[in-house]
Amino acid sequence: MDGNGGTREHEGDGGHGGHSDHGDHGDHGDHGSVVDLELDRAHSARMYDYFLGGITNFPADREAAGRAMAAFPTILIAARSNRAFMHRSTRYLARLGIEQFLDIGTGIPTSPNLHEVAQEVNPRARIIYTDNDPIVLAHARALLRSHPEGSTAYMQADVTDPEALLKHPVLSSAFDFDAPIALSLNALLHFITDRNDAHGIVERLKDALPSGSTLTISHVTPDFDPAAIARLTSVYEAAGTPGQARTLEEISAFFAGWDLLEPGLTPVLRWRPDPDEPHLNVTDAEAALYAGIARKP
Repeated sequence: MDGNGGTREHEGDGGHGGHSDHGDHGDHGDHGSVVDLELDRAHSARMYDYFLGGITNFPADREAAGRAMAAFPTILIAARSNRAFMHRSTRYLARLGIEQFLDIGTGIPTSPNLHEVAQEVNPRARIIYTDNDPIVLAHARALLRSHPEGSTAYMQADVTDPEALLKHPVLSSAFDFDAPIALSLNALLHFITDRNDAHGIVERLKDALPSGSTLTISHVTPDFDPAAIARLTSVYEAAGTPGQARTLEEISAFFAGWDLLEPGLTPVLRWRPDPDEPHLNVTDAEAALYAGIARKP
């Protein structure tokens, strides 16, 4: 799977602490403490970085990534298709006038990051990144640089504990909860199984957001090639990252009660495609992702 993580379930994609620039709010944590980066075990955020051609990955990550590629040979296409969707969806929401973005399961920053895309449209945009991998934190300090008119922040939080996430002081100090917030759960929910109440977690996050807020989801699906996705899920589980691919109907349930924006929940390549974007000849089975955005009434 090509997700960014951000869950305690697999402890692969979050951070300890945070960073902010230009007067932004951040969860800085104890800078003098020694953090175990767990470089001897694979992390899905670092595997995703490898799939995107990044350099913040280590032998354990590359070995697991190699097994994932053997199980699902088009995983590089899937990862990059997901990344392209993040760019398109963020640009779309910024053009709609949304100025606050909460990105849960940030993963290792790969430019252009969400805040760069949003602030290119609206320099006043405010972004909070959330993850729980210390590697992500280390790069957040260096890379999450805001436009002077807007702000970025990074906070330690775990999506499997939504109550603690929503009570985090960075969230309340950086965001106006009387204005719409764009919640991004890109390539995250397939790392939260039903055993960990994925739908309950999403409903709690949705309940906390004001009217006019949006929910963006991309999610691995078995609908196009169930055998390959089953092999891929087994590889991640063997590497310590349980996961659950979901059908179109199961993913649709995350949007319950909200209004899906056009074109609805679709294969990721079909969600408002940019004619200049690469991979236009990719098939739905090769990308193996659904994507969509819904708005709170």
